[in-house]
Amino acid sequence: MKMKMLAALLAATTTLAGCNLAPTYVRPGGAVPATLPQGGPYPAASTDAPDVSTIGWRDFFTDPRLRSVIELGLANSRDLRVAAANVLQARAQYRVQRSDLVPTTSVSGSGTYTNNIFGAAGAAGGGSAGGAGTGTGNTGGGTGGGVTTGGGTTNIEAYSVNAGFSQFELDLFGRIRNLTRAAQEQVLASEEAQRSTRISLIAEIASAWLTMASDQEQLRLSQSTLATFKQTLDLTTAQFRIGVGSELEVRQAETNYQSARNDIAALRTRIAQDQNALNLLVGTTVAAGLLPGDLGTANYTLDSLPSNLSSAALLRRPDVLQAEHQLIAQNANIGAARAAFFPSISLTATLGTISTALSGLFAGGSFTYTGTPAVSLPLFDAGRRKGNLDYARASEQAAAATYEQTIQTAFREVADALAQRGTIGEQVAAQTARAAAARGAARLSDARFRAGVDSFLTTLDAQRTAYAAEQSLVTTRLTRASNLVTLYRTLGGGLN
Repeated sequence: MKMKMLAALLAATTTLAGCNLAPTYVRPGGAVPATLPQGGPYPAASTDAPDVSTIGWRDFFTDPRLRSVIELGLANSRDLRVAAANVLQARAQYRVQRSDLVPTTSVSGSGTYTNNIFGAAGAAGGGSAGGAGTGTGNTGGGTGGGVTTGGGTTNIEAYSVNAGFSQFELDLFGRIRNLTRAAQEQVLASEEAQRSTRISLIAEIASAWLTMASDQEQLRLSQSTLATFKQTLDLTTAQFRIGVGSELEVRQAETNYQSARNDIAALRTRIAQDQNALNLLVGTTVAAGLLPGDLGTANYTLDSLPSNLSSAALLRRPDVLQAEHQLIAQNANIGAARAAFFPSISLTATLGTISTALSGLFAGGSFTYTGTPAVSLPLFDAGRRKGNLDYARASEQAAAATYEQTIQTAFREVADALAQRGTIGEQVAAQTARAAAARGAARLSDARFRAGVDSFLTTLDAQRTAYAAEQSLVTTRLTRASNLVTLYRTLGGGLN
């Protein structure tokens, strides 16, 4: 009869196991426009560009030195190691939480040996213990069943083996299942965080490498300009000594010369700092053969990236997916908090065998079982469960806002990168033409000054203009290269 009651309880548990008090998850929408900005400064629609998320970083970055540095960073970065450890922690916590869905079963065995001093006293009194021993089912010699007598004492032996589980909660209202779902979503969120860290690391290494290349070119430009300014300074000094030029012209030429000297010193410091930053990102010292030279006009990345995208493409970004998994986890926590308002039913059950002789431990009639269901429902908890539910709901609202903000941030990042991409080509062309014109003007002005046609002030101004135009051109080329890296990252590329 008891076994039938236990079976009925288990059947009811199975029937109610589908009960889930968590709200139905609905992905928030409407946080950003349906399409990314188009027209105006934004680039024209491109129909032949590949999907960024399918382009591996090894294909996107075309310079072999840069690829080698990125590989070095992926192997040594401490940020990636921290992200990987966070994934392992989340997986371990999930396994711990998931274990509550099944009973923890244990097996135990014991043997008991007892010297019964009351039996010994009875034996000494001429068998009076035999009458007392009727309770154990034996009648002779003052010993009960399963006892042995020797030397005036009674020894009792008992052996048992038991297997079962204790206080296993029957998850009728989905509390444990929702906690397990929340832990699972945290695992997925940590995996997306690891992907996001990986993509960001690749982009940061590429940007640092390109910045160092730009500073190397700026240093070369400053050194070349310093030589030009030195020639001009020597010329004006010689003219001043023979009385052809003035001291003012010498001081003006020296001003340009010392300015270029200062730029060289500052750029050497920046290049050293660039290398330190690159080493930190990579996690080890980058070999000299992998460091960049001049930025130049080469393409370090693919140049064909899509521009006519729906904002739905942003949903594939790892940081957006991470925020969504955290939102789903908070949604599940609401279900667990709601389940706490319903009764908690637990079950303890054992199956075993017991005998007064080791040889009879598994004989017929020695088997035993126990089943102990228990129901618990707090009547008064001073608002604890209500507070937990309110906290879960507030956490879900915060997670929803974080998810929407993450999408809005992603939308802005992509829109900014597209706006810059739409005009950067024109900027590079204009700066290239400006630098060429300034170089030509500086040459003509110097020739006219040497011929006595123009004043020295005109020559100095032309040299300064040419120097500034060359510096701006290098900066604009860096902006173009960095823009492609940024667009690649913000659109979710960077894996494989």
